[in-house]
Amino acid sequence: MYALRGAASVDDNDKTQIEAASARLVTLLLERNGLQPDQVLSAYFTSTPDLTAAFPATGARHAGFSNVPMMCAQEIPVPDAPPRIVRVMLHVQGEPATSPRHVYLGEAVKLRPDLADS
Repeated sequence: MYALRGAASVDDNDKTQIEAASARLVTLLLERNGLQPDQVLSAYFTSTPDLTAAFPATGARHAGFSNVPMMCAQEIPVPDAPPRIVRVMLHVQGEPATSPRHVYLGEAVKLRPDLADS
């Protein structure tokens, strides 16, 4: 088992934007790592305290994670942290074929510029 990380920013506390960001995150994580949803054992989403309009997991379900166990939580409110960020950690079955490719999009690139590949 191994883990993949990703994060994306949204412009507003908007249901459509939150769901689209989480769908895009999981889709890109799968594509960049050559995976299918059935290889994902679980997904753990967090969002910053200013994002309350939707559960990020709902967007992931729209992207094919219908059978993946998922949980959402609120990120701790760290001073000066970037606002309006959705994060995800996927737990994946097996061993990675290559070095894991994480996904950081928009303002979230600031969180881990060393891992960003957007």
